[in-house]
Amino acid sequence: MNNTMGSIGEFFAMGGYGTYVWSAYAIAIVVIGALILVSRRTLKACEAEASALEAAKPPWRTRRKAEAENDS
Repeated sequence: MNNTMGSIGEFFAMGGYGTYVWSAYAIAIVVIGALILVSRRTLKACEAEASALEAAKPPWRTRRKAEAENDS
Protein backbone atom coordinates (compact mmCIF):
# COMPACT_ATOMS: atom_id res chain seq x y z
CA MET A 1 0.00 0.00 0.00
CA ASN A 2 2.82 2.43 0.76
CA ASN A 3 4.36 1.72 -2.60
CA THR A 4 1.17 2.82 -4.40
CA MET A 5 0.79 5.95 -2.31
CA GLY A 6 4.41 6.78 -2.88
CA SER A 7 4.03 6.52 -6.63
CA ILE A 8 0.89 8.71 -6.59
CA GLY A 9 2.72 11.28 -4.49
CA GLU A 10 5.67 11.13 -6.85
CA PHE A 11 3.34 11.53 -9.80
CA PHE A 12 1.83 14.72 -8.36
CA ALA A 13 5.29 16.01 -7.37
CA MET A 14 6.54 15.29 -10.92
CA GLY A 15 10.15 15.09 -9.92
CA GLY A 16 10.09 18.45 -8.15
CA TYR A 17 8.37 20.29 -11.00
CA GLY A 18 4.80 19.57 -9.87
CA THR A 19 4.20 23.12 -8.67
CA TYR A 20 4.98 24.55 -12.09
CA VAL A 21 3.15 21.86 -14.05
CA TRP A 22 -0.07 21.92 -11.99
CA SER A 23 -0.13 25.72 -11.83
CA ALA A 24 0.21 25.82 -15.63
CA TYR A 25 -2.75 23.45 -15.95
CA ALA A 26 -4.78 25.57 -13.51
CA ILE A 27 -4.00 28.79 -15.37
CA ALA A 28 -4.90 27.18 -18.71
CA ILE A 29 -8.23 25.93 -17.34
CA VAL A 30 -9.08 29.36 -15.91
CA VAL A 31 -8.19 31.14 -19.17
CA ILE A 32 -10.18 28.70 -21.31
CA GLY A 33 -13.14 28.97 -18.93
CA ALA A 34 -13.02 32.76 -19.09
CA LEU A 35 -12.89 32.65 -22.90
CA ILE A 36 -15.94 30.39 -22.97
CA LEU A 37 -17.88 32.72 -20.65
CA VAL A 38 -16.95 35.86 -22.59
CA SER A 39 -17.79 34.16 -25.89
CA ARG A 40 -21.21 33.05 -24.66
CA ARG A 41 -21.96 36.52 -23.27
CA THR A 42 -20.93 38.15 -26.55
CA LEU A 43 -23.01 35.66 -28.54
CA LYS A 44 -26.11 36.42 -26.47
CA ALA A 45 -25.56 40.17 -26.92
CA CYS A 46 -25.15 39.76 -30.69
CA GLU A 47 -28.25 37.58 -30.91
CA ALA A 48 -30.26 40.16 -28.95
CA GLU A 49 -29.02 42.93 -31.23
CA ALA A 50 -29.85 40.90 -34.35
CA SER A 51 -33.37 40.12 -33.13
CA ALA A 52 -33.91 43.81 -32.27
CA LEU A 53 -32.81 44.79 -35.77
CA GLU A 54 -35.06 42.14 -37.30
CA ALA A 55 -38.01 43.41 -35.27
CA ALA A 56 -37.33 47.02 -36.28
CA LYS A 57 -37.37 46.50 -40.03
CA PRO A 58 -40.68 46.11 -41.89
CA PRO A 59 -41.60 42.77 -43.46
CA TRP A 60 -40.17 42.01 -46.89
CA ARG A 61 -43.42 42.50 -48.84
CA THR A 62 -44.05 45.86 -47.20
CA ARG A 63 -40.53 46.98 -48.06
CA ARG A 64 -40.93 45.88 -51.70
CA LYS A 65 -44.18 47.86 -52.00
CA ALA A 66 -42.55 50.94 -50.46
CA GLU A 67 -39.56 50.64 -52.75
CA ALA A 68 -41.82 50.27 -55.79
CA GLU A 69 -43.82 53.32 -54.78
CA ASN A 70 -40.63 55.35 -54.30
CA ASP A 71 -39.31 54.33 -57.72
CA SER A 72 -42.49 55.51 -59.48
